[in-house]
Amino acid sequence: MKNSTLLKSTKEDFRFEEVTVNELLLGYQEGAFTVQEVVESFLNRIEQFGDTYNAFTFMNPNALEEAKEMDRLREEGKTLGPLAGIPIVIKEAVDVAGYPSTFGWAPLSKGSGGIELMPAKDALVTTRLKEAGAIILGKTNIPAFSCAYNANNSWNGPTYNAVNRELSPGGSSSGTAMSVSGNFAVLGVAEETAGSIQVPAAAQSLVGIKPSFGLIPSTGVTPLAGSTRDVLGPHARTVQDAAIMLNVMAGYSEEDVKTEAAKGNIPEAGYPAFLDATSLKGKRVGLYGPGWRTEELSKETQELYALAIEELEKQGAEVITDPFAGTGFAEYMESKNGFIGMETFFHDLEKYFKNLNPELSIKSVFEKAGEVPWAEGGPLRLVSDIINAETASADPNVLPDLKEFDKVKAELLHIINTVMEQHELDGFVFPQMPEAIPSLQVEIVKSTTISEINISGLPLITVPAGYYENGSPFALAFFGKMWSEPSLIGMAYAYEQATKHRVAPILIK
Repeated sequence: MKNSTLLKSTKEDFRFEEVTVNELLLGYQEGAFTVQEVVESFLNRIEQFGDTYNAFTFMNPNALEEAKEMDRLREEGKTLGPLAGIPIVIKEAVDVAGYPSTFGWAPLSKGSGGIELMPAKDALVTTRLKEAGAIILGKTNIPAFSCAYNANNSWNGPTYNAVNRELSPGGSSSGTAMSVSGNFAVLGVAEETAGSIQVPAAAQSLVGIKPSFGLIPSTGVTPLAGSTRDVLGPHARTVQDAAIMLNVMAGYSEEDVKTEAAKGNIPEAGYPAFLDATSLKGKRVGLYGPGWRTEELSKETQELYALAIEELEKQGAEVITDPFAGTGFAEYMESKNGFIGMETFFHDLEKYFKNLNPELSIKSVFEKAGEVPWAEGGPLRLVSDIINAETASADPNVLPDLKEFDKVKAELLHIINTVMEQHELDGFVFPQMPEAIPSLQVEIVKSTTISEINISGLPLITVPAGYYENGSPFALAFFGKMWSEPSLIGMAYAYEQATKHRVAPILIK
């Protein structure tokens, strides 16, 4: 049988453990296996381990039929998309027609005694993935309103970390990260306002791409700060797979005005064209230091980061220690609210409801639900700490004054771009977190790049970079100027290929 190396038994007797997009596409082309066989294999694995990890909110009952149809089209010689037959998962916050939109919150979950919001159409990114031929296995668990670094307060209960069930899975894309890291799917749609792509990727030894703001349309996605910060991006087990998925997700849509900025900023050759294992050679990269943040790294993080820096230098990169020293960047950020930009929450939420159904509104939905999430003790209490929720929700059609947000964003970009120019930097490489991933019960998972990256809108790629002594994953964050995804993909790929730090988790029942 061709490609038999993909089909060998593992400790978990799973034929496609750690399989990549290109390995599957080649196997389909050569007749080594069918889409039906692959999808059945993934569904069997989910059935075997799914209850232990609770990654899904809804499964696609038609996945096998869609797989059979893909096989039929291939047999007929039809032209297929770049993800034809690739099993993927989609974050609960992203609309898929025919699946309830629950926000991860019990009052909006019919199965938990709440009301039901049923999208009649897909989110724009869902449409792109379907048109590319991806097979959606299901939707993945999130915390209520995507507003936590785990999924403990989801109506569906907590999701567990594929690497270690005792550790936080990271959030809010908890279920997507678990599904991809645990080999329940090949790719996953994640989404971020304040670290929700980066943190779960780091926590579960994955590659995550937090793209430039405006690169990927977010129409049809439940918002926290849709007008200012929200982005969608891929979770994958390799940089190559993440680049392939980004290629499908990215691009302008007339249905999402912010993607106007993406025009002319997407490489004609596509993101996978920048997968070059020599990409670090000659690059100048800035390192984490007190000029960026005054918070110190834990001793073990310092040791792991030092090893990563050695590898960067081995690959030909030149490192610049604390390039933000003397810029006032850390002090400036400390003086600002890290959640600035969420002033648009009610405006963005009203737009989301109208897109879902023109007859819906914030007032009608939450009156029917019987409570509001921004009340004392609610999952969105922080919204009321930033803005006057009563005033904002009274007239959500009016976009709030964003002068302060725009001012802060402009200043962050000015300092970062100036530092890059003065030191002739190609980007930055930071430890993704200052300490090991905490236990599942801990609400906050620290990172070195939130909220600086989210407010500024810059792209960032999370890459596995080792493990702490307790087995918690360690990760690097590669980031740079707006629209620098091609360069970041190249550098991240070069580091990944030289180190191969990811280890497939061994799941338990």
